[in-house]
Amino acid sequence: MKREDVRNIAIIAHVDHGKTTLVDELLKQSGIFRENQEVAERVMDSNDIERERGITILSKNTAVTYEGTKINIIDTPGHADFGGEVERVLKMVNGVILVVDAFEGAMPQTKFVLKKALELDLNVIVCINKIDRPEARPAEVEEEVLELLLELDANEKQLDCPFLYASAKEGICSRTPNEPGTDMKPLFETIIESIPAPEGDPEAGTQVLISTIDYNEYVGRIGVGKVDNGSLKLNQECVIVNAHEPDKKVKVKIGKLYEFEGLSKVEVNEAQIGSIVAISGIQDIHIGDTICSPENPEAIPFQKISEPTISMDFMVNDSPLAGKEGKFVTSRHIRDRLFRELNTDVSLRVEETESTECFKVSGRGELHLSVLIENMRREGYEFAVSKAEVIYKEDEQGKRLEPYEVAVIDVPEEFAGTVINMLNERKGELNGMAPLGTGTTRLEFSIPSRGLIGFRGGFLTATKGNGVINTVFDGYQPYKGELNYRSNGSLIAFESGESITYGLFNAQERGTLFIGPGEKVYGGMVVGECPRAEDIEVNVCKKKQLTNTRASGSDDALKLTPPKVLSLEQALDFIDTDELLEITPEHLRIRKKILDPTLRMRAKRALKQ
Repeated sequence: MKREDVRNIAIIAHVDHGKTTLVDELLKQSGIFRENQEVAERVMDSNDIERERGITILSKNTAVTYEGTKINIIDTPGHADFGGEVERVLKMVNGVILVVDAFEGAMPQTKFVLKKALELDLNVIVCINKIDRPEARPAEVEEEVLELLLELDANEKQLDCPFLYASAKEGICSRTPNEPGTDMKPLFETIIESIPAPEGDPEAGTQVLISTIDYNEYVGRIGVGKVDNGSLKLNQECVIVNAHEPDKKVKVKIGKLYEFEGLSKVEVNEAQIGSIVAISGIQDIHIGDTICSPENPEAIPFQKISEPTISMDFMVNDSPLAGKEGKFVTSRHIRDRLFRELNTDVSLRVEETESTECFKVSGRGELHLSVLIENMRREGYEFAVSKAEVIYKEDEQGKRLEPYEVAVIDVPEEFAGTVINMLNERKGELNGMAPLGTGTTRLEFSIPSRGLIGFRGGFLTATKGNGVINTVFDGYQPYKGELNYRSNGSLIAFESGESITYGLFNAQERGTLFIGPGEKVYGGMVVGECPRAEDIEVNVCKKKQLTNTRASGSDDALKLTPPKVLSLEQALDFIDTDELLEITPEHLRIRKKILDPTLRMRAKRALKQ
């Protein structure tokens, strides 16, 4: 049976192509908000990091009603690092709106998310967004999307998908590129015409596949999924089973049941087939679980989420300044927090190591792990992390394989040669080069994932901040040999104490400093970057010797160059394999793994032998 009064859709796109802004407009024009209600921009990006960075990290559920039909909308992340979020929520929907920038066109992540949607045989609506951009090229972008659909083996129904032209920022949409739109009505109508109504058997036993887990301090875990068959009632006795865990059979009772309406959850007593519901009161609920009637429990198959490609060691901070700034500092605190993250993040892996104070955390990319680090830091955790390393595999012949990425880079023409050289040094191969107009060149590279670790900082400097790089995972290929992550050495503090203007003034001649005066330092802490390849020890705590003729106030005449203060991403990019990043709620400090200079030299010699 089809449920005609409901449509379930996901909005998918490459990062920054306007998904979240589009959802804002659908919410506004469906009358969800009061006329005088103040509404924030990108209202769906609800956590602090999402709002600060302007990216979507977690998929979000909302629902609008248009002419009697309820449209459940899922806003998904665009970054490849959060692809696990996209993969699983597609199981809840019957179609997708593919949003493509009218200038940038089809990008790597467009291909990744579209491929997942086509594999699940979902209907597609293509929305070419930002048509009000001066350099917009909607006709060419339409061709690119059709070529992409052919390349991904789309079936006839998918190839015959409707194209719409919108400016989400202006809140307008039309069916042809030349016809100016007035509102989002064409998009609402196309959703109802082109996206199939959800199907299921209302008389069969209950079946609800949990695709997302939310967490709330008051009610604990909240499972979000779609009612595939039967109905789900409040206080109903059910059984949880899982397609990947045949032995799992847990008896549960439905404590609270919600449906989505606008930005809020509304309590309901019963949900029918096709409804997207949130269920609270079940502590042991996980992504991929199926909630069934006890009479005939049958698990719904759930696709395996792509494996992580990059890992970092998270460890207890053991520096001389340890425990002075953080609220949670012990290995038990760190362990509990990392394992709690697994509740909601299916792409993450956490493994215990031989040391009780160190955990190996694996994810989909540097951004994926840096968001976790930033969240922990804001929650009051203090810990240290190692440089990101890729996860290797072996083929049947025992050959070493490493993860590869496709990197698509848009740069002003004058920097194209520099960027090609930079990526060649990092084992990248140029696959294509094309002018985009407006003096911009698009380069397409195939490159080992480790070649991109620590690349973004140097790339932005080399292109004067005008370069845009987008990457997407491209499978495992044979290992390409040794790679130098960094051509510059570190300036290392010689002794513990407080940095002083006189010591910093002498040290700045040796390179670029990361700290200013009055900061606590310790022996083995990295205080700057050396222009040459070797590490140099400097004494930033050195005071000027006072004599009868020299007053202490003459220090005021010394002029210091402002320090280069590193953000979390820049610090993670900068650290080398023999260094750690010490993270506290107040400071980021780079340090050598071995703080003692004599032991450090011995370890270096032992490596060379």
